[in-house]
Amino acid sequence: MAENRIRPLALCLFRRGDDILVFEGVDTVKPEVFYRPLGGGIHFGERAEDAARREIREEIGAETTNLRLLGVLENLFTHQGAPGHEVLFLFEADFIDPAFYARDSLVGHEDGGVPFKAFWKPLTAFGPGKAPLYPDGLLELLRPHSAR
Repeated sequence: MAENRIRPLALCLFRRGDDILVFEGVDTVKPEVFYRPLGGGIHFGERAEDAARREIREEIGAETTNLRLLGVLENLFTHQGAPGHEVLFLFEADFIDPAFYARDSLVGHEDGGVPFKAFWKPLTAFGPGKAPLYPDGLLELLRPHSAR
């Protein structure tokens, strides 16, 4: 991540009952294993909703529908010892292809083809004393909606 730069991101949250789809990340400096919804950077001139659709298509080859903005979060953090600053547009969405809900995990690819694995995890797996869910504030944003 470039220093002294705020990075705009669009993330997409998918639900399967009480589970959400997240990828597993690692910070070897802290050390910490953490989770985050799928998505990525917003290009100049691109709307956040369009970026969310594009990122999911690029990362896991899935088409989305019913995108709705859950909120916007600002995230100041340290990853791998370097400071970061993001403004994230968080969308909830549905997969067009129901087969994505039947899989326990998915293999995706970051920019440059670096593979990652995404898992369905229950919201109860996150919180104080449990696995961290990033960005900060996401869990609080989701909890009021968990009864859907």
